[in-house]
Amino acid sequence: MTLSSTETGGPRGRFLTLEGVDGAGKSTHVDWIAQTLRDLGIDVLQTREPGGTPLAETLREMVLNQPMSLETETLLMFAARSEHIKQVIEPALAAGRWVLSDRFTDASYAYQGGGRQLGGDRVAALEKWLHPGLQPDRTWLFDVPLSVARERLGRARVPDRFEQESDAFFERTRNAYLTRVAESPDRIRVIDGTQSIDAIRELLAQELRTWVAA
Repeated sequence: MTLSSTETGGPRGRFLTLEGVDGAGKSTHVDWIAQTLRDLGIDVLQTREPGGTPLAETLREMVLNQPMSLETETLLMFAARSEHIKQVIEPALAAGRWVLSDRFTDASYAYQGGGRQLGGDRVAALEKWLHPGLQPDRTWLFDVPLSVARERLGRARVPDRFEQESDAFFERTRNAYLTRVAESPDRIRVIDGTQSIDAIRELLAQELRTWVAA
């Protein structure tokens, strides 16, 4: 998606997303990215998936904590996403605001398509149905070896249904993310999540300044 004019003639906002397996470190930086954009004079809306609306947050709790079939899980993820897009993302972009989301459809390709082995075709069909013309302008994929991700999760709070999954699940999920990078190299930037927080933020700050100046 590129910048275009809204009905009022103003510029359309930018859509930025963060991705990565559980434990990759993206959540450490999402608040900082939002504040950095605000410091640069950008009106940014910070949100997350699944979630972002009252209904989507309810669906989030179900998906993360209740046992269900793969088909149900995938459909609930896209149901939450549909509400998120219609109620939050699209209105904000149309109003000229930037949107920063912790996860979007790349996560479904990775977790349901890869980790749960649904495959990409069914995810692509749902994506084409629900948001054929909407893609992030930039996605940062935080990538770490499985051993690092698992160590970080071990220090976390009580794990949810996804965080309890096997090493093989996370390897498939990570590989699916890297496949998305190969398919969309201009959109997705890989961030080495094993770097220090300061080093990662220096890289992000440079890119954010470039985006704001463009």
